[in-house]
Amino acid sequence: MSFANYFRKAPTFWERRGPTSLLLWPLSWVYGLVLRVRKLISDLRIIKEKPIAVPVIIVGNIRVGGTGKTPIVIALAQKLKELGWTPGIISRGYGAQASSIPTSVTSNSDPSIVGDEPVLIAQRTGSQFPIWVYPKRKETITALLKHHPEVNVIISDDGLQHAGLSRWPAREGGRDIEFVVRDERGEGNRFLLPAGPLREPKTRDRDATLMTASPSQRSMPIHEYFQGRRTFTLAPQLGLAYQLNHFSNQQTLESIADQYLPKKMTAVAALGNPQRFFDSLQKHGVVAKCISRPDHSSYTAQFFNDIDAKCILITEKDAVKCAGITDERIWVVPMSVNIPDALSEWMQSILQRPDPNQYTL
Repeated sequence: MSFANYFRKAPTFWERRGPTSLLLWPLSWVYGLVLRVRKLISDLRIIKEKPIAVPVIIVGNIRVGGTGKTPIVIALAQKLKELGWTPGIISRGYGAQASSIPTSVTSNSDPSIVGDEPVLIAQRTGSQFPIWVYPKRKETITALLKHHPEVNVIISDDGLQHAGLSRWPAREGGRDIEFVVRDERGEGNRFLLPAGPLREPKTRDRDATLMTASPSQRSMPIHEYFQGRRTFTLAPQLGLAYQLNHFSNQQTLESIADQYLPKKMTAVAALGNPQRFFDSLQKHGVVAKCISRPDHSSYTAQFFNDIDAKCILITEKDAVKCAGITDERIWVVPMSVNIPDALSEWMQSILQRPDPNQYTL
């Protein structure tokens, strides 16, 4: 039972409790009952599953919609490589066509077939890590390891709610790690789907919480559940903007802000939380008309032709879906995060633990 696919754009009533959310609460109660039954089955280990042969790091969220997972997946893969590991990356491939088998992704893959986020990861990392997509994550890992036996750690872009992926979380003495990514919106009205934005209760077990709030938002109130628990803050950073069809043509956002009047600039984002992108632009002096689109939306040349602006700013996730569009007004703004030393050292200590089981796939 899943309501998440029905909400590609978060409804406003998810942020605070009111008549609509209270009206939908009985459905949330049923959804929560299903979750409790699934957890009970998992805890009793009624269905025996062979654990994965290598450690698995899951970067997910309990809130529907983007919380900034993809830049974190990229940063983790690059950091692990620096530490001497050989990472592989898996993803469901949201927004992609249904595939009957696990599929490898490169920087030249079609996002309509494999998903926009996997293509973005491949492009940002120069395809230096094997990336495979398929809804059944265990089969995806099997295919990846078969073709890339040198991989010794898997990073899963989302997958916290994927019951078919047997894991041995670090909090139980294993080598796997579950990260819950949380942004400035927190848990909204704290209701489960569909009355609220949560796929699971906010108190869901996790090895660590990764906060993606910007520096100005770090003072936001923290729910008592997170007090004293392992939390790392990864502030998103915007890089040099580059022209969509001319990557070498780069300039700072401050320079762009000086060139165009606010009414002549438009920012477009198809993200789970597009407001973060718009707010980050404003911090760099870019005041523009903002157009929010549902997450994973596709683009056409006509869409941009209809925008009355001299400069259009988009995200890298949107840019991967703009192949063939030659509009010179479009500038792409990359976003990245840095992995703090404390997180890097803790993660390394977990991955180096002895294998809690001797099974192999």
